This record gives sequence, C-alpha cells and structure tokens, in this order.
Amino acid sequence: MKLGVLTTLFADRSLEETLVYLKKVGFEAVELYMGMLAPPVHCDPEVLLSSETELEKFKETIKRHDMTISMLNCSGNPVSPVPGVAEADKKCFLNTIRLAEKLGIDTIGAFGGCPGGGPKDVTINWITCPWPEEYLSMLEYQWNEVLIPYWKWAAAEAANYGVTKIGLEMHPGFCVYNPETLLKLRAAVGDAIGANFDPSHLIWQGIDIPQAILQLEGAIFHMHAKDTRVFKRNVLRNGVLDTKHYADEKNRAWVFGTVGYGNDEKYWRGVIDALAMIGYDHVISIEHEDSFMSKEEGLEKAYSFMRSVMINKKPDAMWWA
Repeated sequence: MKLGVLTTLFADRSLEETLVYLKKVGFEAVELYMGMLAPPVHCDPEVLLSSETELEKFKETIKRHDMTISMLNCSGNPVSPVPGVAEADKKCFLNTIRLAEKLGIDTIGAFGGCPGGGPKDVTINWITCPWPEEYLSMLEYQWNEVLIPYWKWAAAEAANYGVTKIGLEMHPGFCVYNPETLLKLRAAVGDAIGANFDPSHLIWQGIDIPQAILQLEGAIFHMHAKDTRVFKRNVLRNGVLDTKHYADEKNRAWVFGTVGYGNDEKYWRGVIDALAMIGYDHVISIEHEDSFMSKEEGLEKAYSFMRSVMINKKPDAMWWA
C-alpha cells in the first residue's frame, strides 16, 4: 500500500509547492480534485485538456516529484434538481474521464448524488425512513427514474475513455450513503460502480468499518484515511443526526478528526487487517478535515499514525503452516 493525500487541503498553494511539501513529509501519492465542490487548483481539467503544453508540464511536475496519482475526484451532485447544478457536474465528469484517459488513469471518484423527491422538485430530498408512505414512492422515483439511469450512462461513457472504476464516496445526504445502498447501485449498474471508501462518514452512523470493508470485497476502488470523533455525551441526548455547524464542536454529536483522534491504534489496525483480507493493495489517501488542528500538524500526525499501522510489504510464505 502507498500513502497519499487529497490535495484540496492546500488550495492556497501551487501544485509545485504542494508536491515539494508532501514529498518532504514522505507521501507517495496524490488524489486530485477536478472541481464542483472546491476549485481545481492543482489539476484544472479545462486547462489541461485545452493545452498540450500545459498537460505535458503537469505530467512532468508529477513525475519529477515521483508521485503517483491515485485518483481523479469529481465529487458533486450529478443528479441534483437545482437548476444548473447537474449540468455543471456532468461537464466536470466528462472532463474528468477525458483527462483520466490522457493520464492513463482508470479510476475516478464521485458522490452518488441525490435528486429531488419528484420530477417537479427544485431542491434535493434525502430520505431516511419509510414512513410516511410517500417517502417510499419518492425513493422509487429517485432510484429508478434518476439515479440508476444516470449512472448507467456515466459508466458507459467512462468506459469509452478507459475508466473502468468509479469510486463513490458513501456520504449521508446522498442516496449512496452506506454499503447496502452502494451495493444496490452496483447491482443495478454493474461492476464499474464501487467505493471510494471513506470511514469517517460511516463511523458516525454506527457502522463497523472492518465489517463494511469485508462486505464490499471486490468493490473498494480507493480508500480514504479520515477519522470521526463521536461525543457520547451528546449522542446519548440527541442521537447522531446533527445539523449544527461543524465549528460547534462542544455541542455536536460528532466531528471529523485526524486518524487516531477519533479511534485508537488498535481500531485502525483492524481496518488495515480487513483491507489485507480482501486484497486491497492500492493507495490510502488522507483527507484532513480536523477543526482542532492546522493543515500541517493534522496531516503530519495522520502520516505518522498511518505509517505505524499500515502493512507496507507483502507477506512471506507461511513457514509455520
């Protein structure tokens, strides 16, 4: 396994400056963001697709710093009913798969997205329970009329550019938010749909991460390293669903954390063991969203922690068996 980082953390720095710092820390890979939810500072697909000179310059910069691109990430809401959003997301998706082909990358990341509850809606509607019964008909519309048709189109289009793996981040607020909903979409669309597995969004839902990894064997295309602090005192009062701002750490049920600050070393060793059991041998990409730490401190602590728990070499033969 290699250790990488989602570079949106350093949107205030150039690609060159970011890679110099990351290489100094010891990182081997980068996950690059294409736009929609954050500016594509380090890898702007519109620029790189329109200029062969800029594309070659970009490739040379990555190569010079001996970095692997683990994934191109175009996460947004491709099925949004908000006017203009889905169209912009579709454009970003198409640019991403076209750039992936030019870079020889077969894996991209995205969110599954969330439509409205019906064809006339202009806001999204994330449904979390089966009653009142109207929710069930809304779910049927979302999945059968919007979500599945879109991802069938997207998977077919991606294949035209050599992109065979679309890793969806399971994220509450979108229709694909846990292993069950990911596998539901994969069953309907095909094996091009898999996971960009981010533990942090599953932890606060109460999901056991090693069990989820084992459940998704063969469907994990990319892995994030990101933790969640769950504050039991607040969960016991109000549960885990929480709309308070992320900066209100004292009163929230949970907040994101640097790996090791939500769950201990033993917990994360179990996560690594589960990945080894399913044969995952790709990049683990740190996503730093810890409100208690600076960019550098949080990232460097995460790097040191993950290096201590990761398995870096393939095992020898079982001489004792």
